Amino acid sequence: MSLVDYLDEQRIAFQMILHPPAYTAQRRAKVLRMSGRHVARAVLLTGPEGFFLAVLPATHRIDLVRLSRYWGGPVRLARKDEAAHVFGDCEWGVVSPFGNRYGLPTLIDSSLCSEAWIVLEGVSHHEAVLLRCGDFERLSGSFRVPFASPAHG
Repeated sequence: MSLVDYLDEQRIAFQMILHPPAYTAQRRAKVLRMSGRHVARAVLLTGPEGFFLAVLPATHRIDLVRLSRYWGGPVRLARKDEAAHVFGDCEWGVVSPFGNRYGLPTLIDSSLCSEAWIVLEGVSHHEAVLLRCGDFERLSGSFRVPFASPAHG
């Protein structure tokens, strides 16, 4: 089932946005002329029990030490080939934020406001999904954890 069909079936208010190719969340924010605080990115990680997703603002970075303590063991970024295997229905390099569609636990950083609208990557580097963060949170079954901090530089 396509992402659009899935969101329609779940009765989620959303908008698909086509844009020039953007390979990072910060670049997506720039091409969409949006603040990076409203553009979220999904990162595939692996820990003691396998793969999971972390969703955070484009303006932030993951604190792997803090996340490892929370997750109960060492956590590392997944390799690109691992991500390509997990997200086989997506364009190479895309990490879908909808971990529930892939059987993945999903964490959402507590800095993302439930009431705000956010932009997430779709299934390719040239499409994005605009939806309310709270709807994404409910739909993805994610839970809030403070695991990111503002990136500087």
